[in-house]
Amino acid sequence: MPAKVGRLNRTLLALFPILLLVANSAICAEQNQLDGNETLFTVLAAINAAGYDADLASATNNPLRQAVRDYIIKTNPPSLEELKRFFAAHKQKNNGAELSQYVSYSLLVTGPPAFEYKLKPSELPPDVVPMEGLGELLSRFYKEANIAAIWKQSQPAIDQVLAAYQPPVTQSIMQVNAYLRNPTSGYLGRHFQVYVDLLGAPNQIHTRSYRDDYYIVVTSSVDPQVDEVRHGYLHYLLDPLVLKHAEELSKKRSLFDFAQGIEALDQSYKDDYSLLVTECLIKAIEARLTPGAAKKQAAVDLATREGFIFTPAFADALPIYEKQDLAMRFYFKEVVASIDLRNETRRLDKVQFAHERTAKVAKSIEPPPPAPLTGVAKSLIDADDLYRARKLDEARDAYLKILKQKDEQAAHAKAYYGLARIATLQRDGELAERMFQKTLDMSPDGETRAWSLVYLGRLADAQGQRDNATKHYQAALQVKDATNGARQAAEQGLKQSFAGQK
Repeated sequence: MPAKVGRLNRTLLALFPILLLVANSAICAEQNQLDGNETLFTVLAAINAAGYDADLASATNNPLRQAVRDYIIKTNPPSLEELKRFFAAHKQKNNGAELSQYVSYSLLVTGPPAFEYKLKPSELPPDVVPMEGLGELLSRFYKEANIAAIWKQSQPAIDQVLAAYQPPVTQSIMQVNAYLRNPTSGYLGRHFQVYVDLLGAPNQIHTRSYRDDYYIVVTSSVDPQVDEVRHGYLHYLLDPLVLKHAEELSKKRSLFDFAQGIEALDQSYKDDYSLLVTECLIKAIEARLTPGAAKKQAAVDLATREGFIFTPAFADALPIYEKQDLAMRFYFKEVVASIDLRNETRRLDKVQFAHERTAKVAKSIEPPPPAPLTGVAKSLIDADDLYRARKLDEARDAYLKILKQKDEQAAHAKAYYGLARIATLQRDGELAERMFQKTLDMSPDGETRAWSLVYLGRLADAQGQRDNATKHYQAALQVKDATNGARQAAEQGLKQSFAGQK
């Protein structure tokens, strides 16, 4: 064969997977490999209403989470109390483990309304076994809370997130398939699925492998978690490849001893040789897919320091793989054979291993800073600051100026409350009582109303009017938005006259 024709054939062979993948660029959508899931949605809707509050205040949450929670809590389906008891009985030591068990359960039961296990009880993973009885509860909850309608109404929010994931995930899967020369995402009869979930705590990614199915569940995040999805897809493709070549890899097992003493390496990798090898291979491939020679090497070096000891050997072998025509599933035996135990031992002897793994910080949405106060709002803050500094004359002048502002009833209530407290400090009980009553006449907020009533109770106690004081304390406890401090003061006033308290 002429050299020119040979080069042309090698070029076509190298481009074939890419051309095939471009022709199938919508593979995720066509095979529903990227989607929402009604079963997962139902389970997480249930636990959100039952007490799952992890990172609820985070601005990175999708608004759908709070909307679904509020609706279910408001409608209060009959099964909710039982769900709360179930959730409390299955609390975990941390939020990640708590969500994880419900993700596993969701992936292993049929859809509504039955919620029956897909596997035999003896085949269930350890984190799902304790979930016995949840299916019957969910079946009632699904009907009572009308989850079918909520799920349908939630589709626009889910579709919006799926639309953000679709292009980068498709490109990422194409990139991996092209690099490994894997023609499609279907592999040895196995199935790969990514579910987007908007009801879990943000910045979560959960991967599961059950029989021939590989799942990734991602929650809300500022940017799509594409690198994590790619990492999971590499596991999906490479896990069986490493197991297939277990015999060849067993000849390199002596290097495994290095992993045992590395503090940064998770115990799961120290216990599972195949898992460690797969992770090292993935990290080497991810490094090769990273643009820039310096960044490629930096990624390999970091992985090695953190205990992924086969990464540099795989990284050395991959450029050779890239220059030939075989797919990785046919060439991997050569990659394993290229690992020189003596050279790798010398290399690892020189590594300064890390004491802890580098934590990846998820991007979060920072709430905007509050707008600077102006006008009467700022005048109130300034007056209160003068009061706390016990500059009473200046504080009185400041509160009086606020009372000259027109159409500011809420601010006037605060100003009268300030003047009343000044009179209390100056032991002018008559003026203080008049100012507190004036405060109540101005329809103040709950905090100001409750404390005004507490102060009136104390003034009555000081005058020996115990019955009148008790009425004020009881009224303070009835204020809807009273602070804990005001409630505690009122309760203490009911127990003992303020005049007798030390």
